[in-house]
Amino acid sequence: MAMDAVRVLVTGAAGQIGYALVPMIARGVMLGPDQPVILHMLDIPPAAEALNGVKMELIDAAFPLLKGVVATTNVVEACTGVNIAVMVGGFPRKEGMERKDVMAKNVSIYKAQASALELHAAAGCKVLVVANPANTNALILKEFAPSIPEKNITCLTRLDHNRALGQISERLNVHVSAVKNAIIWGNHSSTQYPDVNHATVTINSREKPVRELVANDEWLNTEFITTVQQRGAAIIKARKLSSALSAASSACDHIRDWVLGTPKGTWVSMGVYSDGSYSIPAGIIYSFPVACENGEWSIVQGLKIDEFSRTKMDTTANELVEEKSLAYSCLN
Repeated sequence: MAMDAVRVLVTGAAGQIGYALVPMIARGVMLGPDQPVILHMLDIPPAAEALNGVKMELIDAAFPLLKGVVATTNVVEACTGVNIAVMVGGFPRKEGMERKDVMAKNVSIYKAQASALELHAAAGCKVLVVANPANTNALILKEFAPSIPEKNITCLTRLDHNRALGQISERLNVHVSAVKNAIIWGNHSSTQYPDVNHATVTINSREKPVRELVANDEWLNTEFITTVQQRGAAIIKARKLSSALSAASSACDHIRDWVLGTPKGTWVSMGVYSDGSYSIPAGIIYSFPVACENGEWSIVQGLKIDEFSRTKMDTTANELVEEKSLAYSCLN
């Protein structure tokens, strides 16, 4: 029996991440090799011509799963009937701008897009915010789309999670698929805490702790953490452009695992609305370890937290509380 097409919104679709992301969605990377999709692409009016060029390329690629393309600068048209929304568009920080100036611009953008999703998206729409400051943009979206369940509004920390897996893979000279259950706690910023205390590597069909295999706590507690925290800046320095391919791939990973589920015994990192788990303040969007089943995520409970981790987790939580306060001050 033919599957109904899923409508997937990508905002900022003419930008670098959007350009990398839409062919992945059309090829089945996000929702699986049998799931037809209709892409809704939104961008700002100055990017309308470039957006039409992306649409032309999608048509030219003749993707079997792509059943339609909506390319528009109208937020209502873009949001109408969508089942999944990947919010890539945002206002980037420019030289000389204060954090509050960037926050004010993004609060305005996310307030408008939240209202359009609230009124026009399909029931049960799942939302992933990618644009920075991702955690707080997601929180603003939640505030202005009250009929969308809080569990359906998330932000991307899977890129950081995958970066952590990649660093362990490189260090141990094992394939990245053998590494699992790293955790990104907190904000998608340089205060995030990449935690490998519960991570394992499968060698000869046996799982072994990452700390035991690396056998270098000094590296794991310093250089490993800063490398993951600063990876985005390192890529900008190397490419003279921000991460696009890896961000797009991670967005697909995030949605795919959320919709289709995580393997038993495996968790991933997602920025979700805190319920107070692990003594993290409720009411912020914070990255936790989550397992996904039947289209729902749940925070992995009962993990032992040492003093070093507690301090790092609280530092990034405090930054998110400050960001929330700053964002809310922009609403007045």
